[in-house]
Amino acid sequence: MGGDSDNGMDVMNETGAQVPVGIDRMAWYTPNHFLDLDDLARARDVDPDKYRTGIGQRRMAVPTLDQDIVAMGANAAQRLLDGVDTRRIGLLIMATESGIDQSKASALFVQEILGLGHDMRAIEIKEACYGGTAGLQIAADYVRVHPGRTALVIAADIARYGLRSGGEVTQGAGAVAMLVARSPRLMRLEPESVCRSMSVGDFWRPNYATEAMAKGKYSEQVYLRMVDDIWHASKGRGLTREEGLAALLFHIPFTKMGRKGLRSLETQLDPDVYARLTRRFEAAIVYGRDVGNIYTGSLYLSLISLLANDPTLGEGNRIGLFSYGSGAVAELFFGVLQPGFRSVLDAEGDRVLLEGRQRLSLEGYETIFSRSLVTDGSTQVLEQGDPHAPHRLVRLERHERVYR
Repeated sequence: MGGDSDNGMDVMNETGAQVPVGIDRMAWYTPNHFLDLDDLARARDVDPDKYRTGIGQRRMAVPTLDQDIVAMGANAAQRLLDGVDTRRIGLLIMATESGIDQSKASALFVQEILGLGHDMRAIEIKEACYGGTAGLQIAADYVRVHPGRTALVIAADIARYGLRSGGEVTQGAGAVAMLVARSPRLMRLEPESVCRSMSVGDFWRPNYATEAMAKGKYSEQVYLRMVDDIWHASKGRGLTREEGLAALLFHIPFTKMGRKGLRSLETQLDPDVYARLTRRFEAAIVYGRDVGNIYTGSLYLSLISLLANDPTLGEGNRIGLFSYGSGAVAELFFGVLQPGFRSVLDAEGDRVLLEGRQRLSLEGYETIFSRSLVTDGSTQVLEQGDPHAPHRLVRLERHERVYR
Protein backbone atom coordinates (compact mmCIF):
# COMPACT_ATOMS: atom_id res chain seq x y z
CA MET A 1 0.00 0.00 0.00
CA GLY A 2 1.24 3.51 -0.73
CA GLY A 3 2.31 4.53 2.77
CA ASP A 4 5.53 5.50 4.51
CA SER A 5 7.81 3.65 2.10
CA ASP A 6 9.08 5.05 -1.19
CA ASN A 7 7.98 1.98 -3.10
CA GLY A 8 4.88 2.04 -5.30
CA MET A 9 5.99 4.70 -7.76
CA ASP A 10 3.75 5.20 -10.75
CA VAL A 11 4.37 2.61 -13.45
CA MET A 12 6.86 3.54 -16.18
CA ASN A 13 6.03 3.54 -19.89
CA GLU A 14 8.40 2.48 -22.66
CA THR A 15 10.25 5.82 -22.57
CA GLY A 16 10.84 5.65 -18.83
CA ALA A 17 8.27 8.36 -18.02
CA GLN A 18 5.91 7.79 -15.12
CA VAL A 19 2.38 6.84 -16.17
CA PRO A 20 -0.18 8.10 -13.64
CA VAL A 21 -2.46 5.72 -11.78
CA GLY A 22 -5.67 6.75 -10.06
CA ILE A 23 -9.45 6.96 -10.13
CA ASP A 24 -10.82 6.75 -13.66
CA ARG A 25 -14.53 6.83 -12.76
CA MET A 26 -16.69 7.14 -9.63
CA ALA A 27 -20.35 6.51 -8.93
CA TRP A 28 -22.55 6.01 -5.91
CA TYR A 29 -25.92 4.74 -4.77
CA THR A 30 -28.17 5.25 -1.77
CA PRO A 31 -31.56 3.63 -0.99
CA ASN A 32 -34.64 5.52 -2.07
CA HIS A 33 -36.10 6.05 1.41
CA PHE A 34 -35.00 8.72 3.86
CA LEU A 35 -36.02 10.15 7.22
CA ASP A 36 -35.99 13.91 7.68
CA LEU A 37 -34.14 14.58 10.93
CA ASP A 38 -36.56 17.33 11.93
CA ASP A 39 -39.17 14.58 12.21
CA LEU A 40 -36.78 12.46 14.27
CA ALA A 41 -35.97 15.40 16.54
CA ARG A 42 -39.61 16.09 17.28
CA ALA A 43 -40.27 12.41 17.99
CA ARG A 44 -37.29 12.19 20.34
CA ASP A 45 -38.12 15.53 22.02
CA VAL A 46 -34.89 17.12 20.82
CA ASP A 47 -34.33 20.63 19.43
CA PRO A 48 -33.98 20.17 15.64
CA ASP A 49 -31.00 22.55 15.68
CA LYS A 50 -29.08 19.94 17.66
CA TYR A 51 -29.26 17.67 14.63
CA ARG A 52 -29.00 20.28 11.87
CA THR A 53 -26.27 22.39 13.49
CA GLY A 54 -24.86 20.38 16.36
CA ILE A 55 -24.43 17.22 14.27
CA GLY A 56 -24.61 18.83 10.86
CA GLN A 57 -27.13 16.44 9.29
CA ARG A 58 -30.49 17.03 7.57
CA ARG A 59 -31.63 13.58 6.45
CA MET A 60 -30.55 9.96 6.68
CA ALA A 61 -31.00 7.15 4.20
CA VAL A 62 -33.06 4.20 5.40
CA PRO A 63 -32.40 0.87 3.63
CA THR A 64 -35.07 -1.76 3.14
CA LEU A 65 -34.04 -5.40 3.59
CA ASP A 66 -33.57 -5.95 -0.14
CA GLN A 67 -30.86 -3.27 -0.29
CA ASP A 68 -27.99 -4.83 1.64
CA ILE A 69 -24.33 -3.99 0.99
CA VAL A 70 -24.14 -6.35 -2.00
CA ALA A 71 -27.18 -4.86 -3.73
CA MET A 72 -26.12 -1.28 -2.98
CA GLY A 73 -22.56 -1.98 -4.10
CA ALA A 74 -23.74 -3.52 -7.35
CA ASN A 75 -26.10 -0.59 -7.94
CA ALA A 76 -23.27 1.91 -7.45
CA ALA A 77 -20.93 -0.03 -9.75
CA GLN A 78 -23.63 -0.39 -12.41
CA ARG A 79 -23.63 3.40 -12.83
CA LEU A 80 -19.99 3.50 -13.90
CA LEU A 81 -19.68 0.36 -16.05
CA ASP A 82 -21.21 1.72 -19.26
CA GLY A 83 -18.48 1.78 -21.88
CA VAL A 84 -15.98 0.05 -19.56
CA ASP A 85 -14.08 -2.98 -20.85
CA THR A 86 -14.88 -5.25 -17.92
CA ARG A 87 -12.53 -7.92 -19.27
CA ARG A 88 -9.66 -5.75 -18.06
CA ILE A 89 -10.86 -5.74 -14.44
CA GLY A 90 -8.39 -7.98 -12.65
CA LEU A 91 -9.23 -7.07 -9.05
CA LEU A 92 -12.57 -6.51 -7.32
CA ILE A 93 -12.49 -5.28 -3.74
CA MET A 94 -15.48 -4.79 -1.46
CA ALA A 95 -14.72 -2.64 1.58
CA THR A 96 -17.31 -2.88 4.32
CA GLU A 97 -17.92 -3.16 8.02
CA SER A 98 -21.45 -4.47 7.37
CA GLY A 99 -20.39 -7.89 6.10
CA ILE A 100 -23.04 -10.48 5.33
CA ASP A 101 -20.91 -13.60 5.80
CA GLN A 102 -17.99 -14.57 8.03
CA SER A 103 -16.33 -16.55 5.24
CA LYS A 104 -17.48 -15.74 1.71
CA ALA A 105 -16.48 -12.33 0.38
CA SER A 106 -19.32 -10.04 -0.61
CA ALA A 107 -17.24 -9.21 -3.70
CA LEU A 108 -18.07 -12.64 -5.13
CA PHE A 109 -21.79 -11.89 -5.05
CA VAL A 110 -21.18 -8.55 -6.76
CA GLN A 111 -18.99 -10.21 -9.39
CA GLU A 112 -21.83 -12.56 -10.29
CA ILE A 113 -24.56 -9.92 -10.19
CA LEU A 114 -22.66 -7.62 -12.53
CA GLY A 115 -21.75 -10.44 -14.90
CA LEU A 116 -18.02 -9.82 -14.56
CA GLY A 117 -15.53 -12.38 -15.82
CA HIS A 118 -13.86 -14.96 -13.63
CA ASP A 119 -10.31 -13.90 -14.52
CA MET A 120 -9.88 -11.75 -11.42
CA ARG A 121 -9.27 -11.65 -7.70
CA ALA A 122 -12.40 -10.87 -5.68
CA ILE A 123 -11.93 -10.10 -1.99
CA GLU A 124 -13.44 -8.24 0.95
CA ILE A 125 -11.60 -5.82 3.23
CA LYS A 126 -12.43 -4.78 6.77
CA GLU A 127 -11.02 -2.01 8.97
CA ALA A 128 -13.98 0.05 10.04
CA CYS A 129 -14.44 3.20 7.92
CA TYR A 130 -10.83 3.08 6.66
CA GLY A 131 -11.56 -0.01 4.54
CA GLY A 132 -12.44 1.98 1.43
CA THR A 133 -9.05 3.69 1.45
CA ALA A 134 -7.27 0.39 2.06
CA GLY A 135 -9.07 -0.97 -0.99
CA LEU A 136 -8.21 2.06 -3.10
CA GLN A 137 -4.52 1.95 -2.24
CA ILE A 138 -4.27 -1.79 -2.82
CA ALA A 139 -6.03 -1.34 -6.16
CA ALA A 140 -3.62 1.43 -7.17
CA ASP A 141 -0.63 -0.77 -6.29
CA TYR A 142 -2.20 -3.64 -8.25
CA VAL A 143 -2.57 -1.48 -11.36
CA ARG A 144 1.01 -0.25 -11.03
CA VAL A 145 2.21 -3.87 -11.12
CA HIS A 146 -0.36 -4.99 -13.74
CA PRO A 147 -0.52 -2.00 -16.13
CA GLY A 148 -2.82 -3.80 -18.56
CA ARG A 149 -5.51 -4.33 -15.94
CA THR A 150 -7.94 -2.18 -13.99
CA ALA A 151 -9.42 -2.60 -10.52
CA LEU A 152 -12.93 -2.04 -9.18
CA VAL A 153 -13.24 -0.88 -5.57
CA ILE A 154 -16.63 -0.71 -3.88
CA ALA A 155 -17.21 0.75 -0.40
CA ALA A 156 -20.67 -0.16 0.89
CA ASP A 157 -22.16 0.03 4.36
CA ILE A 158 -25.22 0.39 6.53
CA ALA A 159 -24.64 2.49 9.66
CA ARG A 160 -27.00 1.15 12.29
CA TYR A 161 -27.09 2.05 15.99
CA GLY A 162 -30.61 1.37 17.20
CA LEU A 163 -33.86 3.19 17.81
CA ARG A 164 -33.57 5.93 20.45
CA SER A 165 -29.86 5.27 20.80
CA GLY A 166 -27.29 8.04 21.11
CA GLY A 167 -26.05 7.31 17.59
CA GLU A 168 -29.47 7.07 15.95
CA VAL A 169 -29.13 10.46 14.26
CA THR A 170 -25.83 9.43 12.62
CA GLN A 171 -27.20 6.41 10.78
CA GLY A 172 -27.25 6.07 6.99
CA ALA A 173 -26.69 3.70 4.08
CA GLY A 174 -25.04 3.75 0.68
CA ALA A 175 -22.19 2.67 -1.55
CA VAL A 176 -19.45 4.26 -3.66
CA ALA A 177 -17.74 2.49 -6.57
CA MET A 178 -14.39 3.50 -8.06
CA LEU A 179 -12.61 2.22 -11.16
CA VAL A 180 -8.82 2.42 -10.76
CA ALA A 181 -6.68 2.53 -13.90
CA ARG A 182 -3.58 3.87 -15.61
CA SER A 183 -3.90 7.35 -17.11
CA PRO A 184 -7.09 8.01 -15.11
CA ARG A 185 -9.59 10.52 -16.39
CA LEU A 186 -10.75 11.73 -12.97
CA MET A 187 -7.92 11.90 -10.43
CA ARG A 188 -4.28 10.88 -10.38
CA LEU A 189 -3.22 9.48 -7.01
CA GLU A 190 0.10 10.59 -5.66
CA PRO A 191 2.05 7.47 -4.60
CA GLU A 192 3.24 8.87 -1.25
CA SER A 193 0.98 9.13 1.78
CA VAL A 194 1.17 9.03 5.57
CA CYS A 195 -0.48 6.25 7.59
CA ARG A 196 -0.98 5.65 11.29
CA SER A 197 -2.36 2.55 13.05
CA MET A 198 -2.92 1.86 16.74
CA SER A 199 -5.27 -0.41 18.68
CA VAL A 200 -7.89 1.65 20.52
CA GLY A 201 -11.36 0.79 21.77
CA ASP A 202 -13.36 3.71 20.43
CA PHE A 203 -15.87 1.82 18.23
CA TRP A 204 -16.58 -1.83 17.53
CA ARG A 205 -19.26 -4.40 16.70
CA PRO A 206 -18.82 -7.92 18.09
CA ASN A 207 -19.81 -10.88 15.93
CA TYR A 208 -22.90 -11.45 18.03
CA ALA A 209 -24.16 -7.85 17.73
CA THR A 210 -26.30 -6.37 14.97
CA GLU A 211 -25.67 -2.79 16.03
CA ALA A 212 -22.40 -0.95 16.57
CA MET A 213 -21.04 0.12 19.94
CA ALA A 214 -19.12 3.33 20.42
CA LYS A 215 -17.49 5.62 22.95
CA GLY A 216 -18.56 8.77 21.17
CA LYS A 217 -16.47 11.48 22.81
CA TYR A 218 -13.41 9.25 23.00
CA SER A 219 -13.76 8.36 19.33
CA GLU A 220 -13.82 12.07 18.44
CA GLN A 221 -10.65 12.58 20.49
CA VAL A 222 -8.87 9.75 18.69
CA TYR A 223 -10.02 11.09 15.32
CA LEU A 224 -8.67 14.58 16.05
CA ARG A 225 -5.44 13.22 17.49
CA MET A 226 -4.92 11.27 14.26
CA VAL A 227 -5.61 14.41 12.20
CA ASP A 228 -3.00 16.35 14.14
CA ASP A 229 -0.39 13.58 14.13
CA ILE A 230 -0.73 12.79 10.44
CA TRP A 231 -0.82 16.44 9.35
CA HIS A 232 2.43 17.16 11.19
CA ALA A 233 4.08 14.03 9.79
CA SER A 234 2.92 14.87 6.27
CA LYS A 235 4.09 18.47 6.59
CA GLY A 236 7.46 17.30 7.86
CA ARG A 237 7.90 15.20 4.74
CA GLY A 238 6.89 18.05 2.45
CA LEU A 239 3.66 16.42 1.32
CA THR A 240 1.03 18.91 2.46
CA ARG A 241 2.17 21.88 0.31
CA GLU A 242 -0.73 23.98 1.61
CA GLU A 243 -0.41 26.87 -0.83
CA GLY A 244 -1.21 24.56 -3.73
CA LEU A 245 -3.89 22.59 -1.91
CA ALA A 246 -7.27 23.27 -3.50
CA ALA A 247 -9.35 21.24 -1.03
CA LEU A 248 -8.98 19.04 2.04
CA LEU A 249 -11.56 16.32 2.62
CA PHE A 250 -12.24 14.27 5.72
CA HIS A 251 -13.94 11.04 6.68
CA ILE A 252 -17.42 12.17 7.72
CA PRO A 253 -19.42 9.98 10.14
CA PHE A 254 -21.45 13.20 10.47
CA THR A 255 -20.57 16.49 8.85
CA LYS A 256 -19.74 18.29 12.11
CA MET A 257 -16.92 15.79 12.72
CA GLY A 258 -15.24 16.67 9.45
CA ARG A 259 -15.66 20.36 10.24
CA LYS A 260 -13.96 19.82 13.60
CA GLY A 261 -11.09 18.10 11.82
CA LEU A 262 -10.59 21.07 9.52
CA ARG A 263 -10.95 23.61 12.33
CA SER A 264 -8.26 21.79 14.32
CA LEU A 265 -5.79 22.87 11.62
CA GLU A 266 -6.87 26.54 11.47
CA THR A 267 -3.95 27.92 13.50
CA GLN A 268 -1.48 25.98 11.38
CA LEU A 269 -2.72 27.33 8.05
CA ASP A 270 -2.45 30.66 6.29
CA PRO A 271 -5.80 32.48 6.65
CA ASP A 272 -6.35 32.57 2.90
CA VAL A 273 -5.61 28.84 2.61
CA TYR A 274 -7.94 28.05 5.51
CA ALA A 275 -10.72 30.14 3.95
CA ARG A 276 -10.34 28.29 0.64
CA LEU A 277 -10.38 24.88 2.31
CA THR A 278 -13.40 25.83 4.42
CA ARG A 279 -15.37 27.04 1.40
CA ARG A 280 -14.72 23.85 -0.52
CA PHE A 281 -15.40 21.70 2.53
CA GLU A 282 -18.97 23.01 2.45
CA ALA A 283 -19.38 21.78 -1.14
CA ALA A 284 -18.01 18.39 -0.10
CA ILE A 285 -20.68 17.75 2.54
CA VAL A 286 -23.76 18.50 0.43
CA TYR A 287 -24.46 14.84 -0.34
CA GLY A 288 -23.39 13.41 3.01
CA ARG A 289 -25.64 15.80 4.88
CA ASP A 290 -28.65 14.23 3.12
CA VAL A 291 -27.50 10.59 3.11
CA GLY A 292 -25.92 10.11 6.52
CA ASN A 293 -23.01 7.93 7.52
CA ILE A 294 -21.96 5.29 4.99
CA TYR A 295 -18.79 4.29 6.83
CA THR A 296 -16.24 3.10 4.24
CA GLY A 297 -17.75 5.24 1.49
CA SER A 298 -18.18 8.50 3.41
CA LEU A 299 -14.87 10.09 2.38
CA TYR A 300 -15.46 9.22 -1.27
CA LEU A 301 -19.03 10.47 -1.25
CA SER A 302 -17.47 13.76 -0.08
CA LEU A 303 -15.16 13.74 -3.08
CA ILE A 304 -18.06 13.18 -5.47
CA SER A 305 -20.05 15.91 -3.72
CA LEU A 306 -17.15 18.36 -3.98
CA LEU A 307 -16.65 17.76 -7.69
CA ALA A 308 -20.38 18.04 -8.40
CA ASN A 309 -21.04 21.13 -6.30
CA ASP A 310 -17.95 23.32 -6.79
CA PRO A 311 -17.72 24.61 -10.37
CA THR A 312 -14.53 26.57 -9.57
CA LEU A 313 -12.38 23.44 -9.40
CA GLY A 314 -10.25 22.76 -12.45
CA GLU A 315 -7.72 20.36 -13.88
CA GLY A 316 -4.44 20.26 -12.01
CA ASN A 317 -6.09 21.11 -8.69
CA ARG A 318 -4.60 19.11 -5.83
CA ILE A 319 -6.89 17.60 -3.20
CA GLY A 320 -5.97 16.13 0.18
CA LEU A 321 -8.03 13.28 1.65
CA PHE A 322 -7.98 12.27 5.32
CA SER A 323 -9.30 8.76 5.88
CA TYR A 324 -10.11 7.40 9.34
CA GLY A 325 -11.40 4.08 10.62
CA SER A 326 -12.06 3.47 14.29
CA GLY A 327 -9.99 0.95 16.06
CA ALA A 328 -7.92 2.78 14.61
CA VAL A 329 -6.23 3.38 11.24
CA ALA A 330 -5.84 6.71 9.46
CA GLU A 331 -4.18 7.92 6.26
CA LEU A 332 -3.63 11.26 4.55
CA PHE A 333 -3.12 11.05 0.80
CA PHE A 334 -3.36 13.37 -2.18
CA GLY A 335 -4.80 13.38 -5.69
CA VAL A 336 -4.66 15.69 -8.69
CA LEU A 337 -7.68 16.37 -10.91
CA GLN A 338 -7.13 15.40 -14.53
CA PRO A 339 -7.98 17.25 -17.78
CA GLY A 340 -11.63 16.75 -18.63
CA PHE A 341 -12.49 15.18 -15.26
CA ARG A 342 -16.01 16.61 -15.39
CA SER A 343 -16.79 14.51 -18.46
CA VAL A 344 -16.82 11.34 -16.34
CA LEU A 345 -19.03 12.79 -13.60
CA ASP A 346 -22.79 12.26 -13.52
CA ALA A 347 -24.04 15.20 -11.48
CA GLU A 348 -27.49 14.98 -13.09
CA GLY A 349 -27.76 11.30 -12.16
CA ASP A 350 -26.75 12.21 -8.62
CA ARG A 351 -29.47 14.84 -8.48
CA VAL A 352 -32.11 12.40 -9.72
CA LEU A 353 -30.95 9.82 -7.18
CA LEU A 354 -31.29 12.23 -4.27
CA GLU A 355 -34.46 14.02 -5.34
CA GLY A 356 -36.24 10.81 -6.31
CA ARG A 357 -36.18 9.39 -2.80
CA GLN A 358 -39.30 8.92 -0.69
CA ARG A 359 -39.69 10.68 2.65
CA LEU A 360 -40.69 8.30 5.42
CA SER A 361 -42.88 9.06 8.37
CA LEU A 362 -41.37 8.25 11.74
CA GLU A 363 -43.64 5.21 11.92
CA GLY A 364 -42.52 4.07 8.49
CA TYR A 365 -38.87 4.45 9.46
CA GLU A 366 -39.29 2.49 12.70
CA THR A 367 -41.20 -0.25 10.86
CA ILE A 368 -38.44 -0.68 8.28
CA PHE A 369 -35.75 -0.52 10.96
CA SER A 370 -37.40 -3.26 13.00
CA ARG A 371 -37.60 -5.76 10.15
CA SER A 372 -34.91 -8.43 9.97
CA LEU A 373 -33.77 -11.35 7.86
CA VAL A 374 -34.52 -14.87 9.00
CA THR A 375 -31.67 -16.80 10.61
CA ASP A 376 -33.17 -20.29 10.85
CA GLY A 377 -32.71 -21.37 7.23
CA SER A 378 -36.35 -20.92 6.26
CA THR A 379 -37.36 -19.21 3.02
CA GLN A 380 -37.99 -15.47 3.13
CA VAL A 381 -39.15 -13.58 0.05
CA LEU A 382 -38.41 -9.86 0.23
CA GLU A 383 -40.49 -6.95 -0.97
CA GLN A 384 -38.91 -4.61 -3.49
CA GLY A 385 -37.94 -1.43 -1.67
CA ASP A 386 -36.57 0.57 -4.61
CA PRO A 387 -38.38 -0.02 -7.92
CA HIS A 388 -35.65 1.86 -9.80
CA ALA A 389 -32.70 -0.11 -8.43
CA PRO A 390 -31.33 -2.56 -11.01
CA HIS A 391 -30.11 -5.02 -8.35
CA ARG A 392 -31.59 -6.26 -5.10
CA LEU A 393 -31.73 -9.13 -2.64
CA VAL A 394 -34.74 -11.24 -3.63
CA ARG A 395 -34.92 -13.96 -0.99
CA LEU A 396 -33.16 -16.08 1.58
CA GLU A 397 -33.38 -19.84 1.26
CA ARG A 398 -31.54 -22.43 3.34
CA HIS A 399 -29.22 -19.73 4.67
CA GLU A 400 -28.27 -18.56 1.16
CA ARG A 401 -28.89 -15.17 -0.37
CA VAL A 402 -30.41 -14.90 -3.84
CA TYR A 403 -29.99 -11.65 -5.78
CA ARG A 404 -31.55 -10.26 -8.93
